[in-house]
Amino acid sequence: MTTTDFHYKLVNLQGGLTRLARSLTSDREDAKDLVQETFLKALKYKDKFAPGTNFKAWTFTILKNTYINCYHRTVRQTNYSDQTREHPYMNPVYASGLEDPDSLYGSKEIEKLVESLEDDFKLPFKMYQQGFKYREIAEALNLNLGTLKSRMYISRQKLMKKLNS
Repeated sequence: MTTTDFHYKLVNLQGGLTRLARSLTSDREDAKDLVQETFLKALKYKDKFAPGTNFKAWTFTILKNTYINCYHRTVRQTNYSDQTREHPYMNPVYASGLEDPDSLYGSKEIEKLVESLEDDFKLPFKMYQQGFKYREIAEALNLNLGTLKSRMYISRQKLMKKLNS
């Protein structure tokens, strides 16, 4: 494939890539950044594309993997502090005077428990903690929605078992 053909095919996929990026990020600017990063990687690694294979699938895989890598980077940088303690009216648990669930276990211990899950359970669980919807997680990880729901249920069961022991 010539460089011109490669660029032409890449530009023609921009709309589809943008739609997928928007569904993954739920933010227009983040989606634009993700598509731009995908274009840069596709151009950088164009020699890795095997002629005769599906160009669209190759490009969409780059986008999906870039998104997942960015998610991993974000998770590592996330601070798990709960800002609602300072504003109890924002969190009914603190306002009610009930036992704070986080006080039973420190956030580091809970984070360790989540980290102890197998990767098939840990990544979806962490994405859910970050606020992603089940549909978004399923698309990002290329899972059926039913499979994702099952993994989330099993993750919660495993964590409950570890918390109770």
